[in-house]
Amino acid sequence: MSSQVVLSHEVLRDTVLALAETVSGHLDIFGALGLLLGFAAGMMPRREAILIASAACAASFALHFLRLGAHTGTAMCVISVAQSLAAARFGGRARRPAWFVPFFGLGFVAVLGLTAATWNGWPSACAGIGALLATRARLQTEAGAMRRLFLGASLAWAGHNLLVGSAFGLTCDLLTISGLLVAMGRSAGGRPAAA
Repeated sequence: MSSQVVLSHEVLRDTVLALAETVSGHLDIFGALGLLLGFAAGMMPRREAILIASAACAASFALHFLRLGAHTGTAMCVISVAQSLAAARFGGRARRPAWFVPFFGLGFVAVLGLTAATWNGWPSACAGIGALLATRARLQTEAGAMRRLFLGASLAWAGHNLLVGSAFGLTCDLLTISGLLVAMGRSAGGRPAAA
């Protein structure tokens, strides 16, 4: 084998290894899974399906943000999992359990407290605002109102993810926003989305 071929193989190998090392800090299985689940959540036809997919998305991103060291984002995602599961199971009923609204009130307080406890400037502010809007969204009984509030939450989370350097998070936000807008447009166009 000629020295040029060996050299080009070494250069190719070194380039691939350097690229893999560069992006490996930003890519992980939890971010990829969160990305897929986040987009799917916005496209779901029913309120309960939106919330269950959102819970799975939040669990994935909690692990992703923990890996990035984004502690406010991690804490907000843990709250999101609990709220999404509770809202999916009990929130769509005509008669909600007595503990339901106080549970979300405590979630609101937890968001404020954990945002303060993990404060890191603008990333924390964006995650906290996103979590507060999402908390309000989960209390909605109608899918359209829930989507509008999730749109605001996703915009705030996009700010967080841009600031903490989460490529998966930011991509998920953009896809989620797109999915929500498609679903909202479909609903406004005369084909109502199921509640």
